[in-house]
Amino acid sequence: MAFLSLMEVFDIALMSLVVGYIFKDVFRPRVAYTDPDTYLKNVTPGHHDGRLSDFWFAVVLVAPSIIFHEFGHKFTAMAFGLTATFHADYLWLGIGVLLKLVLPGFVFFVPAYVSFPGTATPLQSSAIAFAGPAVNGLFWLGSWLFLKFKKKGVGKETVRYLAFFRYINGFLFILNMLPVPGFDGFTVYLGLWHAFF
Repeated sequence: MAFLSLMEVFDIALMSLVVGYIFKDVFRPRVAYTDPDTYLKNVTPGHHDGRLSDFWFAVVLVAPSIIFHEFGHKFTAMAFGLTATFHADYLWLGIGVLLKLVLPGFVFFVPAYVSFPGTATPLQSSAIAFAGPAVNGLFWLGSWLFLKFKKKGVGKETVRYLAFFRYINGFLFILNMLPVPGFDGFTVYLGLWHAFF
């Protein structure tokens, strides 16, 4: 079985670009733009004055948290011998874009998922479900440790990136571990319940 299919690569790229568009205004630094040229440099794709535009900053900040979360599910399922496929959730991406156009600020939606047809034991289901939030937990811990023990000379943009990265991954870990139907946590706890009781 291939590591990633061509369709999965397409879905990852599309999901990343849509997520960048949806979140491009959320992480914008609080700066007053003094002229139209400076504003355009910060809202259009590209790299300006040693700093990513708001769009690309959102892409490289949010997309890895989602992609590697889903890879946690995918590769854990594959380790159990199941066929697992990454999918961009086109319906939710569309809803996310519509919410972005209607509501300012933070938008919550489900941009991607992993499907794994086949039968998994309750413990395997728990492990597969937990693998995604576990990746977010590791990202949170890594960025927290780096910021806590960072050496002098680390750029402000790197610190800004890691601070947001820590919050995003902490949020994704906590949210996904809630025992609510449709969330990973529900599958984790349900699988453990069926395995031991």
